[in-house]
Amino acid sequence: MALAEKVVRNAHQVTREDIDVLRAHGFSDEQVLDIILTAASRSFFSKVTDAVGFRPPDTCLKQTENLLGTDSFQALMVGRSYTTPESLP
Repeated sequence: MALAEKVVRNAHQVTREDIDVLRAHGFSDEQVLDIILTAASRSFFSKVTDAVGFRPPDTCLKQTENLLGTDSFQALMVGRSYTTPESLP
């Protein structure tokens, strides 16, 4: 998660050492690139949806939170933060 967060917040500060940390955990270069591309594309998408004022339907937010769990759901939020309505099943 540290590399993905760095890509989103300060991509120009990603270093060889950041990548070497993932390699030391057994990630291949292809997997590291997947992490970087996923973080960057998610950030791009979030910035576009924020700029146009898009808000996902409450039912989609609640389904996603139920699927991922609250902690993971919040950790994956980039850009505008959404809360899920407690009244939805």
